[in-house]
Amino acid sequence: MAKQKIIVSVTNDLSTDQRVDKICNTLIELNFDVLLVGRTLSDSKNVGRDYKTKRFNLWFNKGPLFYANYSIRLFFFLLFTKADVFWSNDLDTLLANYYVSKWKNKKLIFDSHEYFTEVPELINRPKVQRFWKSIEQKILPQLKDVLTVSSSIVDLYKKEYNIDVKLLRNVPLTSKRFVGVENIKIEGKKILIYQGAINVNRGIEYMVEAMQYVNNASLFILGKGDISKQIEDLIIQLNLTEKVQLLGEIPLEKLHGYTQQADLGLSLEENKGLNYKFALPNKLFDYIHAGIPVLISDLPEMKSLVTTQYNVGETIEKHEAKHIAQKINSMLNNQEQMDVWKTNAKKATLELNWEKEKTVIENLF
Repeated sequence: MAKQKIIVSVTNDLSTDQRVDKICNTLIELNFDVLLVGRTLSDSKNVGRDYKTKRFNLWFNKGPLFYANYSIRLFFFLLFTKADVFWSNDLDTLLANYYVSKWKNKKLIFDSHEYFTEVPELINRPKVQRFWKSIEQKILPQLKDVLTVSSSIVDLYKKEYNIDVKLLRNVPLTSKRFVGVENIKIEGKKILIYQGAINVNRGIEYMVEAMQYVNNASLFILGKGDISKQIEDLIIQLNLTEKVQLLGEIPLEKLHGYTQQADLGLSLEENKGLNYKFALPNKLFDYIHAGIPVLISDLPEMKSLVTTQYNVGETIEKHEAKHIAQKINSMLNNQEQMDVWKTNAKKATLELNWEKEKTVIENLF
């Protein structure tokens, strides 16, 4: 029997999207012929995957012209490529997937990695926000298979559109492919880590500023984004080049190697818009799988996971450099409590893992 073909689409360059990589490998296990479609950026690296990939070269790479350029390319590619199932990741790929799936009468799965219309990049741009909201309002009520990343966003979509939405958290595999990485440990110093996009409202400026007051520790920032240059300038301005290191974007297979060398993981998103308020970032699960305690923002989904359900770390009360530094110093200096959090993190991985979570995908088919 011939394999069914599934086309998975994203607007990124494929190289660092952990969630989509796990989903594609799960679809292979379900005997699908998988094609992942994204785009090429000027600094895109080669991606070696166990499934087929295609990246569009676009005329525009940011702003409204990028989305128009990408959507048109994706629409015609999907229209003229044979497929049995379409898997749309986030609202910015949905329009093309929806119309082609209707035209061809094929199954469409929508995977919302965030509450898109409330991301920080949109909440201060009401016209653009209304544009994306209109797409959401038109299409989501028509969909049968919708997934998203946290229980609160599940509830938002259910309430708003009266549709069935399933929870698919971005948890790691317990069986990881380890790739050797450089040793970042420094004798006599603790290692703090932030991994993920360097974008607005993720609390990265506060982490950097806090390092002025943190004792015997270094902060490693893994990722890149819209404010990478501002963060680099801030590090230089505060004379923290010895205490804060920007490692840039790290390939998926190397990420765990760096994270497991750390003593404390940071996830300090600000409460700006419902997307961040109800976020459950994949970095949080990566920290837990690396067996390290975490320091997080006082946001409902993150706090419930970290302090109520699994007791793997602490929360900050406010985004202020000295307060964050005080929390970090307090945690790092309490070795007995750190050991408890580490033990609890190892226990938590027995529940928070992709081997269990992927049954949600299996049930779709």
